[in-house]
Amino acid sequence: MTYTPEPIVRIFDTTLRDGEQSPGFSMTMKGKLRMARVLSALKVDVIEAGFAAASPGDAEAVQAVAEEADGPIVCSLARVTERDIDAAAKALEPAKRKRAHVFIGTSPTHRQHKLKMRKGEVLDAIEHGVRYARSIFEDVEFSAEDAMRTEKTFLAECLRTANEAGARTLNVPDTVGYFTPEETYEVFSYLINAVEPDDQTVFSTHCHDDLGMAVANSLAAVRAGVRQIECTINGIGERAGNCAMEEAVMALRTRRDTYGVDTLLDTRRFYEASRTLEDVTGEKVQRNKAVVGRNAFAHEAGIHQHGMLSNRKTYEIMEPEDVGAPVSALVLGKHSGKHALFARLEELGHEVSPDRREAVFAAFKLIADEKHEVSDDELRTLVSGASNRVVPVL
Repeated sequence: MTYTPEPIVRIFDTTLRDGEQSPGFSMTMKGKLRMARVLSALKVDVIEAGFAAASPGDAEAVQAVAEEADGPIVCSLARVTERDIDAAAKALEPAKRKRAHVFIGTSPTHRQHKLKMRKGEVLDAIEHGVRYARSIFEDVEFSAEDAMRTEKTFLAECLRTANEAGARTLNVPDTVGYFTPEETYEVFSYLINAVEPDDQTVFSTHCHDDLGMAVANSLAAVRAGVRQIECTINGIGERAGNCAMEEAVMALRTRRDTYGVDTLLDTRRFYEASRTLEDVTGEKVQRNKAVVGRNAFAHEAGIHQHGMLSNRKTYEIMEPEDVGAPVSALVLGKHSGKHALFARLEELGHEVSPDRREAVFAAFKLIADEKHEVSDDELRTLVSGASNRVVPVL
């Protein structure tokens, strides 16, 4: 049977596992449950709740999320060992829909230095682990850790072995964020042909951002036929982080003309999810972060503000409502022009007469040169004459 990718990309969220295990992003149980509720409302397809065998605390967290999550499949990471898979099964008992996510390192570096295993031993471990997981779980995903630094022919053999043993999702991680989009596309194109999966099989990508290409690599994988992206809210994760969910999903939606696919997510929940994660972890999102950063829909340059006042599409390819963000903001600062200044003053109820506009604008520039942003209160002071920078204009 020929592999025919479907037009919907599944979103596998690992905020609570890969994201939470990174320095600075640990979460309390209460915080994890808050995030699980937000992710359920966002309608992600899979929530990876943790690594049940890692510790009693992780097992407890996986179980709590399994009880709390409503809608998504709940998943636990597990090595290809019966002990890990049993721990995942026990923790996931309350889940209405559950998945075992089993993995083993496949690259020469992992085989030689971490596992001390030969290729044949790795293949045997994959076959046994996936078959054991499949005897307990209807839904099994297999990951070849450090896949992108694995010999292509051996990687295909690992994935084929997992597929034949019952894994229906085949994940190919760029564990160390080493690949480029061109290489990612080429590797997935090769693997999809070499593994010869049926239509029940879904290829998955899990990219890290060490070289800043996690989102680009994930999108390249989608072009090659991948139909699951593993990602996190705000792109948190080991080292430099994972593929940022909000960026990948909005790229697929905004550029559907290029990718020809979409997701089933309620993207209007992205801003809420981002801010909830900020609150839960205490780590703020950078202002210029794509899609959910505070500057994502903010404009200070005068030329941009003039265009925005005429038509939002002049400088915005998405609308803030699409991701649940506050309405577009015209930030008044030293780069702002007259159109934005007087539009904001009018919104505040101050209509400046034409003969006073040059003086007011000059005074505004003096304030703006000293500050990052000019607040509404400072604008009111400016036009009321309380400031010694300008003669009263009203």
